Amino acid sequence: MPANAAFRVDPSQTSAFKALAADAPASIADAGYVEPLRAVVIGGGTGAPVSIRSLLSLGIETSAVVAMADDGGSTGILREAANITPPGDVRKCIAAFAKNPDDPLVRAFKYRIEIANDHALGNLMLACLEDACGSFPEAIEICERMLGAQGHVYPSTLDHVTLAATTKDGRCLDGQAVACHSTTALQSVSLRSDSGAIEPYGPAIEAIMQADLIVLGPGSLFTSIIANLLVPGIVDAIRASNAATLFVCSVADTQGETWGLSAKEHIEALFDHGMEGLLDYALIHSKVPLRAESPATTSFIAVSGEEGIHTSTADLEDRELARSVRPVSVSYADVMAVQAQGPICISRDLTDAKHPTWHSPGALRSSILQVVKLMQARRDKGESCRSPLT
Repeated sequence: MPANAAFRVDPSQTSAFKALAADAPASIADAGYVEPLRAVVIGGGTGAPVSIRSLLSLGIETSAVVAMADDGGSTGILREAANITPPGDVRKCIAAFAKNPDDPLVRAFKYRIEIANDHALGNLMLACLEDACGSFPEAIEICERMLGAQGHVYPSTLDHVTLAATTKDGRCLDGQAVACHSTTALQSVSLRSDSGAIEPYGPAIEAIMQADLIVLGPGSLFTSIIANLLVPGIVDAIRASNAATLFVCSVADTQGETWGLSAKEHIEALFDHGMEGLLDYALIHSKVPLRAESPATTSFIAVSGEEGIHTSTADLEDRELARSVRPVSVSYADVMAVQAQGPICISRDLTDAKHPTWHSPGALRSSILQVVKLMQARRDKGESCRSPLT
């Protein structure tokens, strides 16, 4: 942490990175993979860095495709005042790719500077480099080189876009910052650009097309994950790729955009925004194991890491589940309903022991490793990643 109170860093990233470094090493070789595995994380800057670090720690070649609708905080001020491409989520993902998170330059890159209107130094660097180079991708590449990034960050589009949302009670909201703090859950979101048509960023499309594994999240469902899917060409690239797709569902309600939505409703929102038929795995937090009263009769089964019987988390008090934090609810019936539509659901206790709204990096890494094992099992059978298990 900074020694000077005028500077501060994002505590979630710092804790997550240190937790992964302290864990016993693991790799995709443990899952039987002998060839390089390429992954793309699709999301924003809050949850995506944990997926990035988890994938890198498994020896997986990783890149990230990042939403460009952010208009809050330091990013929003810079975007409005200087008409630049939103740097905030890109900054967080670049820092996640840094080979040595403890390097002074990496740490300074993450600083928020109170005496400079709380701007993040990385945001200012990206903004200034974009102006100096005349190119946001070139600004990203320079920062990646400076920080020794182990992978690449791609904006989903270079167009300056604005997110619009409709809530479940019928209100229309304008802007990402307004939408994510909605007083009721969102029903749908869309993107618009003042310049007209929205074009995808070519290298982002290429990275998705070449991936073996596409990880959606964790992060804000509508304003970070789905905001990428709304860019024309992104969903088409996912469909055309041979990659397996994994959705990492939030562990708890922290923003109004998904307030009260169950894990099943999170997944249905993805389906409603282009991912129907394209989702292979869903990783869902459950403090207790999910089991039916009788053995499942379908070919898909919920995968749980612990023994025990419980059909739902919805009837458990928040304090019993996650220290007074409201978890995203999940039931056995919901899992079966989701799996009937194709995805394999994996339920785990995913919360960080000290911060129940965060994913535990170790739990996320072990869960990703399990997905890789499932992918390998299908490959051994000569099946496509999207072939139904029999």
